[in-house]
Amino acid sequence: MSDRQAAIEAEDEEALDPRRVAAILEAVEVGDALRLQELAEPLHAADVADLLEQIGPAERRAFLSLYAAEIDGDILSEIDDSIREEVIEALPQDIVAEAVRELDTDDVVDILEDLEAPQQEKILEALEVADRVAVQQALSYPEYSAGRLMQREVVVAPEHWSVGEAIDFLRSSDHLPDQFYHVILIDPRMRPKGYVTLGRLLSSRRDVVLKDIVEDSFRTIEATDEESEVAYIFNQYHLISCPVVDENGKLVGVITIDDAMNVLDEEHEEDMLRLAGVGDESSLSDGALATARQRLPWLVVNLFTASLSAIVISRFEGTIAAIVTLAALMPIVASTGGIAGTQSLAVAVRSLATRSLTSSNARRVVLRELGAGILNGLGLALILGLAGTLIFGDPKLGAVLGMAMICNQIVAALGGVLVPLTLNRMGLDPALASGTFVTTLTDVMGFLAFLGLATVILL
Repeated sequence: MSDRQAAIEAEDEEALDPRRVAAILEAVEVGDALRLQELAEPLHAADVADLLEQIGPAERRAFLSLYAAEIDGDILSEIDDSIREEVIEALPQDIVAEAVRELDTDDVVDILEDLEAPQQEKILEALEVADRVAVQQALSYPEYSAGRLMQREVVVAPEHWSVGEAIDFLRSSDHLPDQFYHVILIDPRMRPKGYVTLGRLLSSRRDVVLKDIVEDSFRTIEATDEESEVAYIFNQYHLISCPVVDENGKLVGVITIDDAMNVLDEEHEEDMLRLAGVGDESSLSDGALATARQRLPWLVVNLFTASLSAIVISRFEGTIAAIVTLAALMPIVASTGGIAGTQSLAVAVRSLATRSLTSSNARRVVLRELGAGILNGLGLALILGLAGTLIFGDPKLGAVLGMAMICNQIVAALGGVLVPLTLNRMGLDPALASGTFVTTLTDVMGFLAFLGLATVILL
């Protein structure tokens, strides 16, 4: 067997593929704990968490009853919020207690903040006193703040220390975090003054003073800053970790890149779900009732907005009755406008989320979308106008189709960027209701332009 084939087989042994899932479910069904452990043991903690999210509630409970002893802190921290409480309830309390003891404070806080108070108390009681105090202090910060996101385990050194003193300290310390990227330099009042990367630390001579090799990227984040601001700072300035300070500038924790990237992923997922009108907490593990409850409000809103299109169409009953062909062509104009509006909207919402679209460049972006809308409208008008003329043998009908298409493409392009900009200016989430507004706008204006032009030109 070649090295490449061996590597591929080794990857397959650790992969969560359909065959492994089927084998695991079969072991669960027959209650074969040894076979289940053999199949699940090579999997990464994130893969075990994915497996728990993919299977149904009954299978999940059966899996946990057989595999409970193998559930550790890494798996608990990887499990999606939507099923984490259910998983913790299904596990023996001593297993949960042992699992959370392995975690850094930021991961414990992430688990606790989604649980009910009784469960929080039980887990807090399992922690050592110092860890419990640190977690409780983190939970005292506002939800979705840097204080909730940070870990309290930090590696610090006085700024006057040498590289040799810092390395000796790190080697002799018994309580270093599992992951850290910088040694934070502090003054006597515990205020961070800079940081040194581990790579720079290891590559410098022992007699070099730490403050002489600090990184230019150093900055601090206040514990009360919103986590969206944290994610932006990490992404914008390419940070690996960042100290967190209180209102007095005193060091209280550190945020690492993995936590910041999780926030970015969550915000991106929320934007996508909100744009689709399915709620920002939707999950594949949700039942039919929960799924319907999340989607129904937006469907009801859509009923009312769709009625506006119906009102516009009803105003042109005579035109439609006189030229029945218009009824067949109406959806073409409205549908194309809706797609164009969604394209413009997706770009605008994402640009607002990443702060690429701001008040300083909003005018340029709006003009760009307007230009794109005009060009797309002209191209589609040429195609649809020629098709309408050739198929129906009526140049006037082709002209109506072409002009309506131009109008609706312009409306779609402008609506797709102006609606989220307006909502953002009002302090509202631009992803929350933009889709409904833009779709309504393109439908109403598409029908109005098409039927209005048809009334003027064809009758």
